Amino acid sequence: MEMKRYTLGLDFGTESARSLLVDVQTGEVAEAVSMAYADGVIDSHLPGIATPLPPDFALQNPQDWLTTLEFTVRNALQKANIQPEQLIGIGIDFTASTILPARADGTPLCQAQRWRGHPDAWPKLWKHHAAQPQADRMIRVAEERRESWLKHYGGKISSEWLPAKALAMLEDAPEIYNESAIILEGADWVAWQLTGVLAHNACGAGYKGLWHKREGFPSREYLAALNPLFADLYEKLPGQVLPPGERLGGLNEEWARRLGLLEGTVISVPIIDAHSATLGAGVTRAGILFMIMGTSTCHMLMSEQEVFVRGISGVVEDGIARGLYGYEAGQAAVGDIFGWFVEHCVPSEYMKEAEARNLSIHDLLSEKASASLPGQSGLLALDWWNGNRTPLVDADLSGLFIGCTLTSKPEEMYRALIESTAFGTRWIIETFEIQGVPVNSIVAGGGLVKNNLLMQIYADITGREFTVSASPQVSALGAALLASVAAGSENGGYSNLQRAAACMVPKPVQTFQPNTQNKKTYDLLYNEYLRLGRYFSEDNHIMKTLAGLRKLS
Repeated sequence: MEMKRYTLGLDFGTESARSLLVDVQTGEVAEAVSMAYADGVIDSHLPGIATPLPPDFALQNPQDWLTTLEFTVRNALQKANIQPEQLIGIGIDFTASTILPARADGTPLCQAQRWRGHPDAWPKLWKHHAAQPQADRMIRVAEERRESWLKHYGGKISSEWLPAKALAMLEDAPEIYNESAIILEGADWVAWQLTGVLAHNACGAGYKGLWHKREGFPSREYLAALNPLFADLYEKLPGQVLPPGERLGGLNEEWARRLGLLEGTVISVPIIDAHSATLGAGVTRAGILFMIMGTSTCHMLMSEQEVFVRGISGVVEDGIARGLYGYEAGQAAVGDIFGWFVEHCVPSEYMKEAEARNLSIHDLLSEKASASLPGQSGLLALDWWNGNRTPLVDADLSGLFIGCTLTSKPEEMYRALIESTAFGTRWIIETFEIQGVPVNSIVAGGGLVKNNLLMQIYADITGREFTVSASPQVSALGAALLASVAAGSENGGYSNLQRAAACMVPKPVQTFQPNTQNKKTYDLLYNEYLRLGRYFSEDNHIMKTLAGLRKLS
């Protein structure tokens, strides 16, 4: 009897990490183990230090990444009773841009006693938004210099990305910047620890580091125009840029021992978590929009052509799948908005009812909200609770409710928030199509797809069918697919992603069709949503003023 072969997908999220063991031939999940980060998202104060963090800081502890890695892998292997020789490859996906300053040997600066109490020495999580002034200046200088790379990012760059965060580090904490021999994505740092090979994944470098396959990184001259001491930024990113799914190296002796695996086990080049989820949902062809819907939503779309779409987060050749141009767009908060509302705006009697009926508060609010029709509440919201990522690329914008009265109910407000995020997605779809990148169909995955009301609202507002991915762990599954390609067909894996996905990705089991009557009402509301959006992003700068006051306080 032929020995079963498996790949392992390592998924490093915002709050936790997970390991997914997948049968390469059938796609059957042998085991999934997750573990929360001990320090979670560090946004109030550093561990063991009482001094509050500055506004808009969101950090992580790199030790959490390694601790969860070791725990989840060992437990997954043990629970599945899989022998080391059965594992043919390991794939890694990671949040981005999550950047880590380190010494030349890879030691994170935050682990040095001298720098432990300095916030800029710690990894800055993707949702760290303190670099908005630097991002704004980078755009302005690039426009003045007519930098050719700017068009690859729709004319704007984000405060979430590596260069903006690094520039803020230089200007706010020059001693940390100067001490950093290397500044790299968390994904590449973890892969470096496992293999001893320092390289940069094309997904992270392309979408978050301003790298282009043919043009490379922005010039030293541009960087020096921002700050003369910033000209050496990309010298702090040594190593090749490699596409996701390529073999990075083999598991080194130390980590083979720590994980209970064979030295030399194939490690694939990492990928960003949302982009990995695209593959985990079986999307490997052009024209299919994939949405990974969770705390935020990322919209991934591939094309056979490179088109410069204003307002997108980037177009990267081979960024998701070899031979295709991958486009990224997104909403900086979706599930986070619903979480905020539940935590701060729902009365206690609703909580008691949910508990008595053994429902989550989200399920209760969705049930109550489903009893009303589109527009019935008279409420409309802007979904900018964590800024606008696409198409405005501005972290200083904020959320808005309009139409509230003394009779407005929690479930009506909850529904309006869901609708606002669906309006945001429609705006993104239209941004693509108006500028020449077709969206032929839509596939969704992530935690929010379990909410039927939410998915139906998205179908109604966009007027499109939504197919729901059957895998609950699409990011980790995508990493496992990439591992199977990195291992290669000669080792029991696959020669390309299309073959891997055909065998390893489960078929979709649910679709949502748009209600044409609801669509008519939502068309009216959507037009008002766009008017509000344009007004508060172009004509009225009160959100900027309020953001400034919030930061000063």
